Amino acid sequence: MAGKNTSAEKRHAQSEVRRLHNKAIKSTCKTYAKQFIEAVHAKDQKLAEEKYKQLQKELDSARSKGVLKRNAVSRKKSRMMNLYNATFNAAN
Repeated sequence: MAGKNTSAEKRHAQSEVRRLHNKAIKSTCKTYAKQFIEAVHAKDQKLAEEKYKQLQKELDSARSKGVLKRNAVSRKKSRMMNLYNATFNAAN
């Protein structure tokens, strides 16, 4: 005979699965951010544009899934674009 789960045990198991899922999404966002920053510091404009598009897509995806809040995503995208503009517009 199978044992019964209490609702608290079930909620804990669900929250653990959700936590790991969210952690994976946040980790992917951080990885893309690091790659973008490395490309900017290496003064590789084409690669930086490519990495920014990937980062933007990943952040928007995290936003739509409810992993990150709207203002947090906007702030991250804005800061990355400011870094890009400061690096490449100053060089021109």
